[in-house]
Amino acid sequence: MRVIGLMSGTSYDAVDAAAADLSLDPDGTTLRLVPLGMVSAPYEDALRAALAAALPPARTTLGDVCRLDTRVGRAFAALALRADRELCYGRAELVASHGQTVFHWVDAGLVRGTLQLGSPAWIAEATGHPVVSDFRPRDVAAAGQGAPLVSLIDIMLLRGRPGTPAALNIGGIANLTALPPDGPPVAFDTGPGNALLDAAVRELTAGRLDYDEDGALAAAGRVHEPLLLRLLAEPYYRRPAPKTTGKELFHPGHLRTALAPFPGLPPQDVLATLTRLTARTVADALRPLRATEVIASGGGTRNPVLMAALREELPPHTALLGSDALGLPAAAKEAYAFAVLGFLTLHGLPGNVPDCTGAHGPRVLGSLTPGRRPLRLPPTPDHPPRTLTIAPAPGPAPAPVPG
Repeated sequence: MRVIGLMSGTSYDAVDAAAADLSLDPDGTTLRLVPLGMVSAPYEDALRAALAAALPPARTTLGDVCRLDTRVGRAFAALALRADRELCYGRAELVASHGQTVFHWVDAGLVRGTLQLGSPAWIAEATGHPVVSDFRPRDVAAAGQGAPLVSLIDIMLLRGRPGTPAALNIGGIANLTALPPDGPPVAFDTGPGNALLDAAVRELTAGRLDYDEDGALAAAGRVHEPLLLRLLAEPYYRRPAPKTTGKELFHPGHLRTALAPFPGLPPQDVLATLTRLTARTVADALRPLRATEVIASGGGTRNPVLMAALREELPPHTALLGSDALGLPAAAKEAYAFAVLGFLTLHGLPGNVPDCTGAHGPRVLGSLTPGRRPLRLPPTPDHPPRTLTIAPAPGPAPAPVPG
C-alpha cells in the first residue's frame, strides 16, 4: 500500500509529507517500508501568526479555532496533493494526517484531552483518498498520555539491535523511546527540544529571525549557569514516565519568567544556555536507561551546536547517530511514522504501546474519512507486526501525473 504521512510539529512552521510503500511479509511479523521521498511547505506567514496568536497561554475564540481548523486542513490538503503527484505519481492509496496540535490538556500529570486541528475532509476532498486522522484521542480515552505515538515505530525499528538502543526526536518538544533488553520499553517527552530556543530567537531579534540557524548565535555565547539552574528547576523534568508536555508549559512566558532575575543577559548567552538545557535534559532522561546508542531525528539534528552539546552530555560509551544510518531520513521520520500508523489503523491493528503511553491496553487509533470511492477495508492480519525494516528506495519512476 502506498501511503502519504502528513506531520506538523510543535514548532508549527511547516507541514511535511513523506510517502512510503508499506507491505507486510507473508507471516505478518515484519512491516517493510520503502521510502519514496519527502516534500515540505512552510505555513503562510498569516496562518503561522494566527496559530501563534491562538496557542496557550493566549486567549482565543471558537471562531478562531474554526477558521484555523479549515486553514490548516487546506494547507495539509495542498501538500498531500503535491506529494501524491510528485512522490506517488498519482497512485497513493491512503493519507495519514497527524494534524496540528494546538492543545494538550495535562492535569496533575494526567492527560485529559488533546486537540489537533486540520479537518481531514479537506484532504480527502483534494486527493480523493481515504484519510486517517486524530490519532491521539483514542489513547487518551484509554487513560494514556496520547504521546509519544512514534514509540511503536521506534520499537519496531530498534528491536534486535544490541544493548539498550534508544530513539530520540528533537522537534519543538523532544521525546525518546528506549528498548531495554530485559524489561518493557520506555517512552516519554523529555522537555523542550527547539521550543524555547525558537521562542528566544524570535523575542531577542524582535521577530527578524525564527530560529538559530546552525546554532550560530549559541556558538557565539557562553552558558549562564545561574539561568541554567533556574530552568532545570522545572518540576516536569523529575516526574516519572509516562509523561508528555508541550507549549502549554514551555512557551515564551516560561522563558520570560526564568530570565526575569537576569536582566541584560546577552542574547548569545541566553541561546547558549537554552541549547545546553535541551542537551542536558535529554541526557539526564537517557542516563538512567543506560542507553548504549541514541538514534536521533527531527529538526534539532540540523543544529550542530546542539548535537555537539548532546555528545558532551551523554556518557562516553553512548553512541549518537542519525536515523539516516538506519535508512530512515531524519528530517522525515515523524511523517513516515504517521504513514505507518495510518497503515496499521486501516488494517485494524493497534498503534499505541501501553507500556509507553500508560493506556489500559492496545488500541486501534484514529478516525477514518472516506475518499471519493467506496471504502473497502483490507483484511485484518492475525497479529500486529513486531519489526520494521527499511528497504532501499526504488529506481527511476514513471513521469508524474499532470495537473
